Amino acid sequence: MAGHARGGRRSEILGTFTRHVAERGYDGANFSDVAAELGMSKGTIVHHFGTKDRMLAEVQERYMRTRLAEANALFARLPGAAERIAALVHAGVRYSADEPATTVAFQREVVRLVDRPGMESARALRDAYRDLVVGVLRDGEADGTFVPGDARLRSLQMFGSLHWMWTWFDPDGRLEPGAVAAEFALTLLRGLGVAETAARDAADPAGAVAAAVDGVLALRLTEPEPTSA
Repeated sequence: MAGHARGGRRSEILGTFTRHVAERGYDGANFSDVAAELGMSKGTIVHHFGTKDRMLAEVQERYMRTRLAEANALFARLPGAAERIAALVHAGVRYSADEPATTVAFQREVVRLVDRPGMESARALRDAYRDLVVGVLRDGEADGTFVPGDARLRSLQMFGSLHWMWTWFDPDGRLEPGAVAAEFALTLLRGLGVAETAARDAADPAGAVAAAVDGVLALRLTEPEPTSA
């Protein structure tokens, strides 16, 4: 029971820190405010996490492990390249609505994954996700689903449209997440050369791809964390 309590407290600390990063940015988040909100000492936070950099790294790592697990589950359900790309777009928009704090915390601080010390594991997970997307784009080109092009550049276009959503998207605003995802997916698939009917079917917020995304996200999957030697 004691171990479970400690684990729950640790998760509570990380969750509060994540929300502060989402609301204020990494530079505006600090141990003092987290400790005050949770009614604990800063020493308790240091005991669990060590440094603020380490906390951010864990936020990023947990986020990317979950996204990788979901992507692999979607690929198992959707064999076609167009459907896989549409599914990742639908999932990407859903994250902003379903997990706003963790998603915004990741998106607004993703630049810290470029070369910041201590972010090696999170960076590797992000690169693995990117490689999945690039692989689908290349597969689609190879089987004639997509017109020829630079898969890496296309992946950046896709990520760019999703990763900046935190600056403008309001899940309770004019457009529902499904409608935003459908528009994004349709525009992307058209640009990749997918036939109009197939692109609309894949992008449809009430279609089979969106249903697959609903099913996978409902499972609340995650990749196992590495164990210490």
